[in-house]
Amino acid sequence: MKRNPWTLYTVLAFGYAFLYVPVLLLIIYSFNESRLVTVWGGFSTKWYGELLQNRQLLDAAWLSVRIAAVNATFAVLLGTLAANALVRHGRFRGRTGFSLLLTAPLVMPDVIIGLSLLLLFVTLQQVIGWPDGRGFTTITIAHITFSMAYVAVVVNTRLGQMDRSLEEAAMDLGARPLTVYLQITLPLIAPALVSGWLLAFTLSLDDLVIASFVSGPGSTTLPMVVYSSVRMGVSPQINALATLIVLFVTLAVIIAGLAMRGRREG
Repeated sequence: MKRNPWTLYTVLAFGYAFLYVPVLLLIIYSFNESRLVTVWGGFSTKWYGELLQNRQLLDAAWLSVRIAAVNATFAVLLGTLAANALVRHGRFRGRTGFSLLLTAPLVMPDVIIGLSLLLLFVTLQQVIGWPDGRGFTTITIAHITFSMAYVAVVVNTRLGQMDRSLEEAAMDLGARPLTVYLQITLPLIAPALVSGWLLAFTLSLDDLVIASFVSGPGSTTLPMVVYSSVRMGVSPQINALATLIVLFVTLAVIIAGLAMRGRREG
């Protein structure tokens, strides 16, 4: 049976429209003069000016970026070590349990993760006095807990598909295992490391449920501020903030694409 190409194009167009038309409308209404986000009152950029003066939003955004960066870095480090243990060390004792514990955050509801970590932090504070309250540290630890599982899956796949003949040849020529790993293995799995870092950064920046459990006074993340603002009524400042985030992500994707293209041509 011959397929009609116009049907495929129509389905594709509706799919992209469903995903991106709301984003486009959000960007358009960020330049709305009216305070009502669904009523067009003329073109204006005043909400961007008010956004830059909103200390609560800016402080929350800076806190979220710092947490996401630290989380992504440690998630890549720990996730890479975990992936190496699973791929390079064969059937060691406790491998099944280790694998189950590593992948559990992938399927466990965020509510359960957040509640269990909250109970853990409260118990640790009562027993050893650490952490002293809940804030940047507890949120970062909570995010690392589930982010490194995603990084481990990405790096695990790359390590499993990698040709180890280059490593074996380097060791045959007298290179030490650490030198081989740093100069051969890491460059080969670098795309997976970068992908894992970006994925962990995005997951941390987007998290609301877990951060709500393990945060405290003075440590409100950006999703928490946006959620509380939306509950009181959507402000055009939220549209302006979302537009800036979309612009930042778009520029990052373009720069990454140009860098990869230049690397291939070089």
